[in-house]
Amino acid sequence: MTDASASARFKTPLHGRHVALGAKMVPFAGWEMPLQYAGITEEHLAVRRAAGLFDVSHMGEIEIAGADALAAVQRISTNDASRLEVGQAQYSALATAKGTFVDDLLVYRLAGDHFMLVVNAANIAAGFEWIRDHIAGVGDAVAVNTSSRYALIAVQGPRALDVVQPLTDIDLAAIRYYRFATGEVSGIRATLSRTGYTGEDGLELFVAPQTADRLWTALMSAGRHHGLQPAGLGARDTLRLEAAMRLSGQDIDGTTTVLEAGLGWIVGWDKPDFIGRDALVRQREVGVDRKLVGLEMTGPGIARHGYGVHAGGERVGRVTSGTRTPFLEKAVALAYVPAAGAAPGTEYEVDVRGRRVPARVVPLPFYKRPR
Repeated sequence: MTDASASARFKTPLHGRHVALGAKMVPFAGWEMPLQYAGITEEHLAVRRAAGLFDVSHMGEIEIAGADALAAVQRISTNDASRLEVGQAQYSALATAKGTFVDDLLVYRLAGDHFMLVVNAANIAAGFEWIRDHIAGVGDAVAVNTSSRYALIAVQGPRALDVVQPLTDIDLAAIRYYRFATGEVSGIRATLSRTGYTGEDGLELFVAPQTADRLWTALMSAGRHHGLQPAGLGARDTLRLEAAMRLSGQDIDGTTTVLEAGLGWIVGWDKPDFIGRDALVRQREVGVDRKLVGLEMTGPGIARHGYGVHAGGERVGRVTSGTRTPFLEKAVALAYVPAAGAAPGTEYEVDVRGRRVPARVVPLPFYKRPR
């Protein structure tokens, strides 16, 4: 890739910090992001055993406000935002009329008439346009792309709260899962959300971009004796796969429905209307033809994105994500297979570069953190 194309990529407020730390920088969704620092395996294990520090400032923030903001969010998102209290977040989806994914996202209720939607980096511009267009006519509600106002830093792992607590007067243990609070961390105004994309406990901190480097430095200093390590996109991907968290554009996209992806729990079935509702209700009634399942390789080989899944000598599905995970030390994958063959224990073969390697359907998630 040329220097010109590299210079055209977006850079987070922490780009210089990553370069100074010797991170391997790679293009991702139009951004230049750290893939790894010490190594994917070491960073993955640090998050599972202690804590990892991630720059996720490439994620997008879109805010919807106005007297009819709730009605607007209800129209465009599958989950039921009316159940959110102020200070609470929920996982949801933007769906097409066919019930397939525009994007998956987190919905934060900042106030009674003010919501923040956190969308994936690749979908910021297109997602904002889709949201703006589809809330038109709802009433008094306006959508604003506020991504440039935020940097986002995640502290993830069993020691995450131990790392952050000395830096703030907020009682972090009192913030329940998928709740958030606002206050100061190391003298920096921040919104602290008990969320993450690793399968571990942790916090995601929204701060002004100009304060991001100061906060990163403070967190690294406070977390050093807790085993905190900076972690890149590589570890983030292997961690989320162990936890069976779907990756937008890979496990879920415009060709896969919310139900096929096994995410029926993020549908507000009692909502009278939202985009995609009719298609999803029909699909719930008649059933899906395929399902996203977890596969564990029982023969030597690693399933990768795009590999074929075979049964009876025929290709019947495809792998969407796969790797050998550092913590479980197993080759696992997410794959779409026929619904009739989605039960745990069902045997398949994965075409690994021309070799048919046996695999078995196993329950999801592959990894669940100790409580």
